[in-house]
Amino acid sequence: MLRLGILGLGEGRSTISASLSSRKFKLIQICDANKKLCEERALEFDFQNWTTNYEDMLTSDKIDMIAIYTPDHLHFEHIKLALEHGKHVVCTKPFIDDLAQANELLELAKKSRKKIFVGQSSRFFEPAMRQKKDFDAGLIGELITIESHYHADHRWFLEKGWSLKQSFKWLYGGLSHPVDFIRWYMPDIEEVMGYGMLSSNGLKAGLKNQDTMHFIFKAKDGRIARVSGAYTGPTQPASRDSGMSCILRGTEGASQADYHELRYSITTNTGEEKIITWGDATLKHYFRFEGQSHHAGEYQNYLEYFADSINNNFTAYPDLKEGIGTVALLQAMDQSLETGLPVKVDEILKANHIIKESIGL
Repeated sequence: MLRLGILGLGEGRSTISASLSSRKFKLIQICDANKKLCEERALEFDFQNWTTNYEDMLTSDKIDMIAIYTPDHLHFEHIKLALEHGKHVVCTKPFIDDLAQANELLELAKKSRKKIFVGQSSRFFEPAMRQKKDFDAGLIGELITIESHYHADHRWFLEKGWSLKQSFKWLYGGLSHPVDFIRWYMPDIEEVMGYGMLSSNGLKAGLKNQDTMHFIFKAKDGRIARVSGAYTGPTQPASRDSGMSCILRGTEGASQADYHELRYSITTNTGEEKIITWGDATLKHYFRFEGQSHHAGEYQNYLEYFADSINNNFTAYPDLKEGIGTVALLQAMDQSLETGLPVKVDEILKANHIIKESIGL
């Protein structure tokens, strides 16, 4: 059983629940710079071993792995410190916010011989896992194209002061989910082109960067995919249009995985059409708190997958290399928004002195 420390208790709330519910982890300590939040989580989960000092977890010989859920700009330093202290690492997406830091992490991971996993939770939601299983089984034939989106009325989120800073971009905070779906099935994206705008709702709220975006991707083999995101306007009823969705179109069939709805549909290579939903037991596994603001079931799924990779010595994906590749694609998307021109991912890697082969591209 792996011994876990959790850093960052906002999003880390789901990880606390996941680890306390799992037979593969033992939660040792939780940490946040905000003492009040530590006290709230200690009361909520009846778990009293908390600290406001990250150093306490780093130097503990009782902790094998640290799960990191801090603000994006802190990820690099927190990952680096964990590796330097001989800990395995789980870090929420986006993995790092500056590709200039990538080579140092690659070298440090190699030196420490510790595993790193990117907590791209959407891959571990029931419909997404079923879609991948069916695809791998050949039920829709060869992949032709992918379409994915993440649309949400997140105007409430803009009440957080830091969301209105110049550094906050929905491109990284929101679109990283559907972009990860694209890379899951089509990892060799060569070029991206996109347009974005700041809606009147976002402008009125004081948002600094685009809240509405559409992108087209081209893979090295010529296949194409698209992603869209819109974050500060009303959405369709969930029965009509899920907030997040991934559609695979193949040579012999097609499938669609929805989110937050536990809904999946497929037309197979036999012509059979199915719509699958899951009941209350599955719903309670994924959504354990109020509404759907936290989704602990996905975190438990990926934590246990990562535990298996450590115990059985295989690579859990997304790993360090894939995480860096996704950040490179997001930065290419960012540059395309700024220039209004297509951007090649290789140019982003080259500008940051990252050797493609070092990240498996």
